[in-house]
Amino acid sequence: MQAPFLIQRGIESYDVSFDAMRAFTDSRDATTPDQFWIVEHPPVFTLGLAADRAHVLDAHDIPIVQTDRGGEVTYHGPGQVVIYLLMDLHRRTGARMFAREFVRTIEQSVIEVLATYNLAGERKPGAPGIYLASGASAGAKIAALGLKIRANGCTYHGVALNVAMDLTPFSWINPCGYAGLKTVDMRSQGAHIPLQEVQSALAHALIKNLIRST
Repeated sequence: MQAPFLIQRGIESYDVSFDAMRAFTDSRDATTPDQFWIVEHPPVFTLGLAADRAHVLDAHDIPIVQTDRGGEVTYHGPGQVVIYLLMDLHRRTGARMFAREFVRTIEQSVIEVLATYNLAGERKPGAPGIYLASGASAGAKIAALGLKIRANGCTYHGVALNVAMDLTPFSWINPCGYAGLKTVDMRSQGAHIPLQEVQSALAHALIKNLIRST
């Protein structure tokens, strides 16, 4: 399977990325190469399809955008690695990649990147994303994911890893619908890594693991 193209979109408003993801997916066909979009968003709260708006406790003038991904409310902002996965999961030899496998592979990629910087990440059953497995902040969330998988196997949305953020806006929501869930970034855990380095590390981990799974 051909590796996805990496597209660096820089700093881009969430609305622009959202519209572009849907347009790309609407227009693709069986021969369209997959793409991973690497982006950094200005502050925004986004809601999944089943999200309860009451989980936004106080938006403090940060825009709130309704999306078509799975999951609840989350926050995107400067200092966060966001990678959107525009893939055709039916483009496989021998078998399809199913949603659960896709999610686990994304989560495994985040765990591997965190381990590179001496941070232990883990999954929690029934709560997609990655959480710290040890230390004073054990149980805190450090990465979120939300996906849209269409009936034809084409995906968009993706994964967000907190690197060096102002974490305050997470206290203005119930992250992913969980009241009181602590949210951290790599910097607060002692890993002072340039954002561009983590963007590259996560993108290449995703490529390695997703291609290996096909």
